Amino acid sequence: METKLNQEIRTVLEKFDDKYFIEGIVNKNKVIRDLDSYDTDLVKALLLNDELKERFTMEIADATVIKVNDLIDVFEQDEYWQDSYTKYSKKIGLTINGKFLDETSEVVLDFPYKDTVLKASMSKEDTDQDDLRPNEPFLNEVIAREEIDTLLSEKILVSAKKYTSEGSSEVRVISDEDNLILKGNNLLGLYSIRERFTNKVKMIYLDVPYFFKKKIAEDSFKYNSNFRMSTWLVFLKNRIEIARELLSEDGSIWINISDDGMHYLKVLVDSVFGSESFVGTIPRKTRDGKSDVPFNFSQDFDWLLVYTKGVESDAIVGRKIERKYIVTEDFPDRPWRSADLTKQTTAKERENSNFTMVNPKTGKEYPANPKRSWAVTKDTFQSWYDKGGIGFPDDYDFMRGEKPFRRVFKDEDDAKDKPTAVYSDLLLKEFVTTVLTKAKNKSGNDEIDALFGRDEFDYAKPEGLLKAIIEVATKENDFVLDFFMGSATTQAAAMKMNRRFIGIEQMDYINTVSVPRLQKVIEGEQGGISKEVNWQGGGSFVYAELMEKNTGFIKEIVNAKSMTELQAIFKRMLETADFDFRVDLEEIQKDELWQQAIDDQKRLLIKVIDKNQLYYNYSEIDDKNVLDLISSNDYKFNKNFYRDRGE
Repeated sequence: METKLNQEIRTVLEKFDDKYFIEGIVNKNKVIRDLDSYDTDLVKALLLNDELKERFTMEIADATVIKVNDLIDVFEQDEYWQDSYTKYSKKIGLTINGKFLDETSEVVLDFPYKDTVLKASMSKEDTDQDDLRPNEPFLNEVIAREEIDTLLSEKILVSAKKYTSEGSSEVRVISDEDNLILKGNNLLGLYSIRERFTNKVKMIYLDVPYFFKKKIAEDSFKYNSNFRMSTWLVFLKNRIEIARELLSEDGSIWINISDDGMHYLKVLVDSVFGSESFVGTIPRKTRDGKSDVPFNFSQDFDWLLVYTKGVESDAIVGRKIERKYIVTEDFPDRPWRSADLTKQTTAKERENSNFTMVNPKTGKEYPANPKRSWAVTKDTFQSWYDKGGIGFPDDYDFMRGEKPFRRVFKDEDDAKDKPTAVYSDLLLKEFVTTVLTKAKNKSGNDEIDALFGRDEFDYAKPEGLLKAIIEVATKENDFVLDFFMGSATTQAAAMKMNRRFIGIEQMDYINTVSVPRLQKVIEGEQGGISKEVNWQGGGSFVYAELMEKNTGFIKEIVNAKSMTELQAIFKRMLETADFDFRVDLEEIQKDELWQQAIDDQKRLLIKVIDKNQLYYNYSEIDDKNVLDLISSNDYKFNKNFYRDRGE
């Protein structure tokens, strides 16, 4: 039955002839598109219909406003029948606000605080000792724009030194070829290197804090890995967004993630990079099976999510192959190799390649395979042959096989910029063989144990895993970035493979594990992949720290043992610290504070500190009070490091 509304709408649409009809049936998608774009002619025609004007307009301040969304809703229902017993008679699926998912663009990855920035300290000592949390704010990107700008401003770098085979020494200049290690919060560190390294990093590897549904034995990292889902997503979103800026146009990012968080992270990174930039997912064997596991199922894998800023035609991953070439009398100065001369098309699909190939030298005939055609056509055969591009097995006594072959010369291979594709069969034999059998957590732990002793760092990734990734994602002298640096596995592998690197780490073990490990690499240590790549030592890197401001006070407060210590710290805070603008300092200084338990004193002192001022901004470097705190060497290093800003 055709309703009154149905009749009125059809009457209006018929005024446009066949524009909105396909064989007499209303083209709903076309109508919806024109309504959504406020097509002048269509909207005017609808307003001239008294019935539709009454149903789908409203008067505001003497103006007539058309309720386009209501009209669109009508067309998204089945044949816009209002008296139907069911809203959708021909379609089944998921809906949101009454619309099918394929009819709306409103479906997004949504979670609390998603439009915010979270500094998020990585240190358990900073955030979780005796429940002393610094109450880090989620800064809304719109409301707290000024605070975010302050938080993410470039930071002053101090303690700058260069490590070489001769030891360490102060450094005032950093070149574009230097490797770089930064100590400090990784989000703020990334924004500090933004101007210098935007679009220059070829590969990023991230061993991110895993999301665990519940605390388990593996959740024993020395850094803070206890995140709730919404916090975890914000934490990673902030960092992956700036990481994308640093990545080169044909670069790739490889994110190591557990099974619990993998699917959430996949959707999140899709929203940052775009789903079209997803390269693939690779499983990594983490351990041998266990028996004491939930549901009696041992989940022994984590995952590598791979994304790029490039497009499908780019060689995002590739490999260099050591090929064997042949030298023959007919081509004495051009070594060559043989390759397949057929294609995965049938003779019927490619009729111009369905011909019998004849060897011009011997007259021997080679008929086409009806299920796999020649890669050349009958018309192009002679031109290929004259250039040496086609050979026959009866041309040479040593040649095996019974089919003509494509001859590829070494100079042609050498002239190609694009690396050889990483085919799935090769991955199964080489790359995945590594990540499935040779890259377990135990291998990484054993490598650290050999260098320092196991207690120094838990759950290090093995160098072999990073070697496998670096080989297919980079070439020599490319920049590799890892801002969850940990024990410096990425940087160690990169140095041994002649890649440049950047590392960022906040935890204090950077100076007891990470940097000492790289010093050992420079000295020529033979663990990890050293023998495989014939590592003999050498190389260098520049080390610097984000200059602590309020961060130092937080550490002092947490570690204080008595009220007397806290009072001394607070006295110095009143002289140089930045306080939250909501704090009434006069109230804080009253005696009531010191009548409380020491843990309550600590909580209050941490709470009043401005969390956006944990490090000194580079913009403050010429302030007199800052100049008194840094060396002339560090001052000159900063001016050189941020030189692209015209300093």
